[in-house]
Amino acid sequence: MGTVIMHNVVSVDGFIADSNDDVGPLHDWYFSGDTPITEPTDGAEFDHSGDGGGFRVSARSAPYVRAMWARIGVIVMGRHFFDLMNGWEGQPPTGEHVVVVSHRPKPEGWHPEASYHFFDDVRAAMAAAQELGGDRAIAVNAGEVGGQILAAGLVDEVAMDVVPVVFGTGKRYFGGIDTQLLLEDPHVVIEGDRVLHLAFKVRRQP
Repeated sequence: MGTVIMHNVVSVDGFIADSNDDVGPLHDWYFSGDTPITEPTDGAEFDHSGDGGGFRVSARSAPYVRAMWARIGVIVMGRHFFDLMNGWEGQPPTGEHVVVVSHRPKPEGWHPEASYHFFDDVRAAMAAAQELGGDRAIAVNAGEVGGQILAAGLVDEVAMDVVPVVFGTGKRYFGGIDTQLLLEDPHVVIEGDRVLHLAFKVRRQP
């Protein structure tokens, strides 16, 4: 089974967007560096910007981000984020499959060629993600659905790309989770330009 990683870019006070879903400067570091996430020989595997530029990060961030993206086989997200992004038009930034937790089915006629799968229960969604991903990692988008999956004990690691900005209010990284959970000491601490990459394993209860 693949490792389940809850991941998102986040402000220092724990928000992944403001109350209007505006991410402000949270993703600026993805485009302000001088190192492409993919090597030129990789083509446009991770580049869906349409302008050939794609994601360009600092030299300190690039090895970590490249390795993280290369591990991922499946992305799990909530319906709200799917609707905001229109599911990246069927082309996720990494991985081959997307699982959406939603009480509504996939929009009729929406990119039938894309491997997008809709489930109304987080456990069913994660079971499908594991089957689709095999041994590759599953990236769970942080937020309300991510918090539910974490609270259900289905997350192995928490990864945060912390950007030095304070939002004050907005959409929380851990959603509305009200359960206290312990994480291990960070096994990733990488200082990039305008971002700090952190990763923690979830401590399992005895």
